[in-house]
Amino acid sequence: MKKIRVGITGHSGFIGSHLVNCLSREQNISIVSIDDGLFDDLDNLAIRIKDCDCVVHLAGMNRGSEEEIYSTNIKLAKGLVKCFDKPMKTPHLIFASSILNATDSAFGKSKKEAEQIFMSWAKQSKAALSIFVIPNVFGSFGKPFYNSVVATFCYQLTHGERPKIINDRELELIYINELTEVIKNRIDKQPDSIETIRIPGTKKSSVTALLDILLDFKEHYFIKKVIPALPEQFLVNLYNVFISYLDYTQLEYSPKLHVDNRGELCEIIKLAEGGQVFFSTTKPGVIRGDHYHTRKFERFCVVLGSATIRLRKIGTQDVKEYKVDGKDPQFIEIPVLHTHHIENAGAVDLYTVFWCNEVFDPANADTYAEEVLLD
Repeated sequence: MKKIRVGITGHSGFIGSHLVNCLSREQNISIVSIDDGLFDDLDNLAIRIKDCDCVVHLAGMNRGSEEEIYSTNIKLAKGLVKCFDKPMKTPHLIFASSILNATDSAFGKSKKEAEQIFMSWAKQSKAALSIFVIPNVFGSFGKPFYNSVVATFCYQLTHGERPKIINDRELELIYINELTEVIKNRIDKQPDSIETIRIPGTKKSSVTALLDILLDFKEHYFIKKVIPALPEQFLVNLYNVFISYLDYTQLEYSPKLHVDNRGELCEIIKLAEGGQVFFSTTKPGVIRGDHYHTRKFERFCVVLGSATIRLRKIGTQDVKEYKVDGKDPQFIEIPVLHTHHIENAGAVDLYTVFWCNEVFDPANADTYAEEVLLD
């Protein structure tokens, strides 16, 4: 299979490194990394890209003095065009522009002028050119105080700092994985000539609202030790980004181990929506439970040893019995208003994983003692 050779400028930057990771999983693509230093040696740059079928131009500067930002970005655009004018295969060029291209900032002006430089080249060369006008990009491993406000806030909140909002405005956001997927799809389907494509963000949020979400993540992670509610994909993506800024020492968490004469129990995972997972050991011959709930439902799964799980609907005499064994794991559903228990029926410690639909609250436990087996 002939592979598509894709050159990537800015391959070690925020977007570039994610794009390299994305494309490296594609069997039909061969990546050509284009180092920034090559723009100071255009002959070698031309050699590097001469056999590329596609060049994704991500290299650029967005922080620094106004003069430096503008001159650097224009230099990169003009350097590429000079290389393309040398005898070589004419590649499909994908240029990462920005929604700031209409602003008076040096960054915005440089993006707009670079678009014009590439369009002039494409018209003369009859080349395929895709200009992506991209909103604010957020994702794991972005550089704080450089790539995005999300990167800055996440870094500050995970390192004991308090973020300050300088300019509260609405942000149009796109997750890095969503953007790299768009670029990947464009590589597979190049245009016939020149196309300018406004990439829509997948979420709009004020800076204040964004910070409020991240502050909530911080409280859940560090104080409550609970996974927050994540009802939409944007929040899942944002939480993944927040986690990526934790130091490795902050990834460790030792739940409290409760020990008594029955065995041991610890709460493994707590979720703001979705309840919690906990784990117990039970000594031979010991029974855990003999209680019921009015609103909480549970699942029991024996992973080691053998047990008998019994249920009895409140107000009835009939006891339902389940023989379970870790050699053939299965969940047993525990409905509300059914008193229940689990008995270690083997000769070794019983290991059981439990799930409940809400996090245990000692002040509102919804747990009422009643023996399953009647006299």
